[in-house]
Amino acid sequence: MDLAGYIPQFGSLALTLLAFVVALTVIVAIHEYGHYIVGRWTGIKADVFSIGIGPVLVSRTDKHGTAWQIAAFPVGGFVKFRGDANAASAGADEGAMQGLSAAERRATMPGAPVWARALTVAAGPVFNFILSIIIFALFFINSGIATDPLTVAGLPEIAGYEESLQPGDELLAINGEKTPLLDEFGDFVSDLPSQSPLQYLVRRDGVEVELSALHPYPAIIKSFAPPSAGKDAGLLVGDLITSVNGQTIHSFFDVQKYTAENEGGEMALTVLRDGQTLNFTMTPRRVDLPMGDGGFESRWLIGISGGFLFEPATRTPGAWESVQAGARQTKFIITASISGLYHMIAGNIDSCNLRGPIGIAQTSGQAAQQGLSDFIWFIAVLSTAVGLLNLFPIPILDGGHLVFHGWEAITGKPPAEWALRILMSIGLVLILGLMVFGLTNDIFCP
Repeated sequence: MDLAGYIPQFGSLALTLLAFVVALTVIVAIHEYGHYIVGRWTGIKADVFSIGIGPVLVSRTDKHGTAWQIAAFPVGGFVKFRGDANAASAGADEGAMQGLSAAERRATMPGAPVWARALTVAAGPVFNFILSIIIFALFFINSGIATDPLTVAGLPEIAGYEESLQPGDELLAINGEKTPLLDEFGDFVSDLPSQSPLQYLVRRDGVEVELSALHPYPAIIKSFAPPSAGKDAGLLVGDLITSVNGQTIHSFFDVQKYTAENEGGEMALTVLRDGQTLNFTMTPRRVDLPMGDGGFESRWLIGISGGFLFEPATRTPGAWESVQAGARQTKFIITASISGLYHMIAGNIDSCNLRGPIGIAQTSGQAAQQGLSDFIWFIAVLSTAVGLLNLFPIPILDGGHLVFHGWEAITGKPPAEWALRILMSIGLVLILGLMVFGLTNDIFCP
């Protein structure tokens, strides 16, 4: 096997590594800060808060007695609470616990009541979810929410395809069909004939005007979904796809149709860019996409996304409305991830959907290449995934600790030390096995 094919050129490699480190550092810092601050709120003191592992580069002790440090290898982090035998909270440090007063013992992790320990453990994943919700909410505030009636706010500039639509036009009908409310507009557009131009009826300055323009869902590339065969082939945002394998393209629906019919074979695309006609070739990748009913649909994709011909007029949502939208987006990622894991275990979808550190690093680099906003969105998605993973009931993860605390709350005593050691060892083996499986997928899966 030629592993060199998995190593990008130096500039791309540097960006990939930097993006991966930045994303991981932000997510880990928020996760560990959740543990730290809730622990402090519940009366548990932390001895060390570390970003990174390995040799300590910089350290400073605050007034609460916590050493804040940056370590040499930025691949994780930890909070070591007082009284813990190690950073994984795998048992108590019996030597440190001896001779402590009742008040001093209460300030340790082993000596705190079970409710305080459970809240402290759960806070890490919860803070990951909060980070995701905040980022998504800010995106909704920045982009706004489209309003009814559907009104044109902006149009793309495509040489040779100057539009007769204008900002401020209110869409009344397309191809003789009355335009519905915004919630139904997507289905309405999918039922339109795939041809271009189409006839539009708009209200402009209070007067109804008939005109022709491109299909409302044209084959204009609006974004890329990493990993993207189209991005790798050299396509750019703003390219107008005019043909696929020699077939004339009128809408983005045509691109989706011909990609699916090609069933993974090499595709030849012709695009219009800045008035020039360019040709590209690429091979679609098979992707399992989550469906609204909890299932998955396998489709051949080239990793490009389209959008409406025009930018709709929007309003700025309120803070609470944006938070609710951010929470819905986070919930969707959680439910899709759980559903995906179930379907992989059941054998309904390809196990290659589970990626390891190389795949995550490549995706982070591709997101960074597309711009700061795409990279920040990726951080939000990854933060949700990290929070969810840590809630799995596997010993050594936060979810495993919560199971132990639940056992203690029910029985009145924690699991025996020998049982904890065995379970922690099993958990470590499971996590290492999962990492190896993901790494294998990174190398061998397309």
